[in-house]
Amino acid sequence: MPLQFGFLGLGFMAATHIKALASVPDASVGALCNPSGRNLDGDFSAVGGNVGDPNGLKLDMSQIRAYRTVDELLADPSIQVVDITTPTKTHLQFALAALKAGKHVLVEKPMTRTAIEGRQLAEAAAQAAANGVFLMPAMCLRFWPEWAFVKTTITANTYGRVLSARFRRVAQAPGWGHSHFLNAADSGGALLDLHIHDVDFIRHCFGPPSRVVSRGHTRVSGGIDHLVSLFDVEGGAVVSAEGSWAMTPGFGFNMAYTVVFERATLDYDVSRGTDTLKLFVEGAPAQVIPVNGTDGYVGQLRHFIESILAGRPPSVVTAEEGFAAVAVCEAEEESIRTGLPVTL
Repeated sequence: MPLQFGFLGLGFMAATHIKALASVPDASVGALCNPSGRNLDGDFSAVGGNVGDPNGLKLDMSQIRAYRTVDELLADPSIQVVDITTPTKTHLQFALAALKAGKHVLVEKPMTRTAIEGRQLAEAAAQAAANGVFLMPAMCLRFWPEWAFVKTTITANTYGRVLSARFRRVAQAPGWGHSHFLNAADSGGALLDLHIHDVDFIRHCFGPPSRVVSRGHTRVSGGIDHLVSLFDVEGGAVVSAEGSWAMTPGFGFNMAYTVVFERATLDYDVSRGTDTLKLFVEGAPAQVIPVNGTDGYVGQLRHFIESILAGRPPSVVTAEEGFAAVAVCEAEEESIRTGLPVTL
């Protein structure tokens, strides 16, 4: 029998996960839950965001249950996995309740609103894993082929050691979903909701940074909506990242990275269409790297489902790493506030 997923929170990311689940064997949508009642009819055609499939989603609800309360969802014995895409400030509460109910949990990034909450959830996840119940933060970037490629290239030392790496993820303020995005007290602003992708990926590629120096400002949320950070990492590479929700309306969204190795430069820019990933090696013409593989949202779901069915905790990204990414973001916020480097 396929694993049945219950989706808690029915906005843009829920629609994105539901579309991805359709491409993964051994799993299906079993239930939708939203206390507001929004999209409980399975019609997500009006839901939009900064990435993903622009085509609308309409579910056949004849075999899918619809719940207005979390307790009803967690009491459904046919639901094995709860996919949490609710506002960030609710992640800890709902994830703890789902684990207590014996449900596996996929929780959208950031895993929690604060590092203190992240530590609490990581500890609860470790206890649940000892009983065969698993939690994974949805840090989808690790599963996208373009990003997995650079991680593999770094790990394999294909072109020598990394001299520098720059990551960029910038956008106009989110205009979809609810107002909680633009209330930093709830969402964490661009720092936690957007930039955290690159923080996690930097940790994935280079290990935990020992120190961070950041500069930034607010614009739309009351929190950090634009920042540039420099990370001290093992090996001495110059690693930086820029994140923003402060672009003028009409700018849209862009993500990019440039990694300079001893013998090559790898450059990715999502705005280049079919030429997104380029490799530059001295003495050779620029090479477009064909990016083939699974959609990152499909990849993360596949990994989680395979882990559950194998009875082992997820390994590509863990609850401990979800917590650590939030902790690094809080160190960046402290550096911006004080104007000083922060040691981690």
